This record gives sequence, structure tokens and C-alpha cells, in this order.
Amino acid sequence: MPRPNETKVRPKNCFFCVNNVKEIDYKDINTLRRFISSYAKIVPPKRSGVCSSHQRKLSQAIKRARIMSLLPFTNK
Repeated sequence: MPRPNETKVRPKNCFFCVNNVKEIDYKDINTLRRFISSYAKIVPPKRSGVCSSHQRKLSQAIKRARIMSLLPFTNK
């Protein structure tokens, strides 16, 4: 029986590794929005469950989409 203070730890699987995504495209806005918080910040890998190599590619794609005005820099 679990103790009241313990939380269940579930294994985090990288979204891109599981779906066999080779390249993260900055024009794929629906996928990128999954990894942006409500304050338009990039979600950390601890919360999103993305592996480190894909997190680097993801942050680069989000930054490119912001420069091309596909994603907002801030939510005002």
C-alpha cells in the first residue's frame, strides 16, 4: 500500500523518439504548441519528458517559429 506522501513515478518517454520523428519542423505549429506553456515559455524537459537531444532541436525550432511570427514571443 503506497504511503500518502509518495507519488507514482511513471517512466517518461520522449514524444519524438516514440513517434519516430527524424526532424522537428519549425512550421509544424500544432506539435510545437504542445511544448509551450500558457505563458509562451518553452517547457523544460523534466515536465515535457523529451530527451536532451530532441529538447535542443525543439527549442531551436520554437525560436525559429517565433522569429517567423508563427508563434508568439509572449502572451499578453
